[in-house]
Amino acid sequence: MTPGIDITIGEVAATLALVAVAAAVSLYRRTELEGDLGLAVVRSFLQLTAIGFVIQAIFDSDSLWLVAALLGVMVAFGTFTARRRARAVPAAAGPIALALTVAASVTLGLVLVLGVFAPEPRFIVPVGGMVIGNAMTTSAVALNRLADEVRSHARQLEATLALGATARQAARGLVTRSLRSGMIPLIDSTKTAGIVFFPGTMVGMLLAGAEPTDAVRLQLILLWALLGSVALSAVLATGLGYRSFFTRAQQLREPIVDAT
Repeated sequence: MTPGIDITIGEVAATLALVAVAAAVSLYRRTELEGDLGLAVVRSFLQLTAIGFVIQAIFDSDSLWLVAALLGVMVAFGTFTARRRARAVPAAAGPIALALTVAASVTLGLVLVLGVFAPEPRFIVPVGGMVIGNAMTTSAVALNRLADEVRSHARQLEATLALGATARQAARGLVTRSLRSGMIPLIDSTKTAGIVFFPGTMVGMLLAGAEPTDAVRLQLILLWALLGSVALSAVLATGLGYRSFFTRAQQLREPIVDAT
């Protein structure tokens, strides 16, 4: 057990000085991001404050049903957000929703079965949130890359299909590259953890007074668990998403050809 950390609202407000620095940079370079910065600050305050009360209520109730409901809401919002980022992929909502659901279910199921975490809301909620959030980002990145790959290789795909290949055979290389694009950011972050940057969980535990060795071990658990979850989400999103670019007759949908 580690001692709690007491953060006052005044200390939170003091960090707005750094937001002011960002706004000043935006004004100086005329990037016109001041409005987005202000909106980001307001939304982050309202959303995190609200979810803080929700999580506290779930912890107090100690109900796994409420945990499941919260994770379901996270998956729904994650699907909506990733779908907006992957607009170029037709009917992407289904693959994204399945990718997020499977990634969360398998990852949480394994860490509970293996005894890494106890089946309690205090452990499941934060870990589940991290898994769903990373799966959302990975799915969106992978599907965006897939759409770019299909667009730039449309003529090659059509030629391959004309020679008798199936859509799966024609798109195999594109799907593989898209899968790599989705997974590489987390892999690179894991490679540089502890050298280039300290991950958030580790920093939070150190600030709360935990022993450095405990903070490191927990961070390793989360990083390695996330590697598995993003792999699942990426392979499902791309493995299902590529099919929407083809008809049932194994033809490339129009319009898709890149003019270049």
